Order: sequence, then structure tokens, then C-alpha cells
Amino acid sequence: MDPNSGVRVPLIDEADATGRLAELYERAKQVTGLNFVPDMFRLTSSQPELLETMLAGYNGVFNHGKLPRQTREMISAWTSQVNQCPYCVGTHNFFLQVFGGSEELAHAIETARSPDDLPVDERHKVLLRLLTKLSRNAYKITDEDWQHALDAGWSTDDLLEAFFCAALFNFITRLVDGLGLGTTVTKSRISQQELPQDSGSAEPAAAAAAGPTD
Repeated sequence: MDPNSGVRVPLIDEADATGRLAELYERAKQVTGLNFVPDMFRLTSSQPELLETMLAGYNGVFNHGKLPRQTREMISAWTSQVNQCPYCVGTHNFFLQVFGGSEELAHAIETARSPDDLPVDERHKVLLRLLTKLSRNAYKITDEDWQHALDAGWSTDDLLEAFFCAALFNFITRLVDGLGLGTTVTKSRISQQELPQDSGSAEPAAAAAAGPTD
């Protein structure tokens, strides 16, 4: 049985991609450092202009900016947990560990109900509490909340990047679950890869793991 049979939109295989879509599939592998195109990107494969937008957002968040990649992956995994999307939690817990996050933190994110349950320092808990509020009740964020994060040691640029990352994953989790991918397959292909031996590298290419190409 096709594991993606419950997905509500076409998922074009890499072997069947031509023209602009084939170019974007190659781009997806470049920006993720993987040797296959993640199914999350294939959700928009029937409309390449949407895929191009998704790739631009992903590349901007994960391959540029000031925040450490480990922090961005922690935000992505935590926001996915807040939105109850185990598919995305697994994907970004994999990348979290690739870029230096502990196995303990990855496991804690899977079941935690609050940032206070995570094995991170208070500075990071302050950030994750604010991002949890962004995900659940963005309109309730106050100047005092923002100042509290600044007082904890985060800069305005840090917070902008963190907000963009969390906002992106509020979008991605809804796309993944709403189109049936996250509710059909609980584990992404990425989450089932073996962690590379050089986990902790700051280069995106370190995420390239041996494993199936489809």
C-alpha cells in the first residue's frame, strides 16, 4: 500500500519531474542537504510557483540569519509539537540533533507540554514561552512579553528571526496536516534517517544522511 495514499493532493515523484519542477526538486535537495526531496515539499509539486515560495522561506530560515541552526531547529520542532504535528516534530528533531542538539532534548520535545519541561536554560525557556504564545494567541503578546525576552538576552534581530521561524512552522504544520500528509504518515522519511557521524556541524550539508532516495 502506498504510504501516501491518504494525501489529498498529487505528490509528483522525482523521476517524473520535468522542466521547472525538476529544477526546484534539485534546489530542494540543495537547501536541505538531503539526497531526496522531502514529501512536505512535494505537497506543492503540482504548482511549482507554490513550491518556489516554500523553498524561499525554508532557505531563508535555515541557511541564513544570526541564530544558531540548532536554535532554529529547536524552534521548529517545538512549534510543531505545540501544533501537535508529530510528522514535523520528527523531521526537525532529526535536524536538531544533526546540528548539535542533544538526544535528551529531542525526546523531551516529543512529549513536553510546556517549555518548562525541556532541558534548556532559562534564556531559551523565555524564548520558547514567547513563541508558544505566538502560536496559540499571537494577539495577546504584549510589549512586556517582548521586553522580557530582550532582558533575557535576545536581540531584536534574534526575536525577528525566531518569530519568522515559528510563524513558518505554524504554516507548514497546517499544510502538512490539512493536506493529509501528517495524518497519513506519522513519521517523515527524514526522521527515519540515521544521524550522520559528524552531527553538530554548522554546515547544512551535514544533514545529508545515507538512506533511501525515495
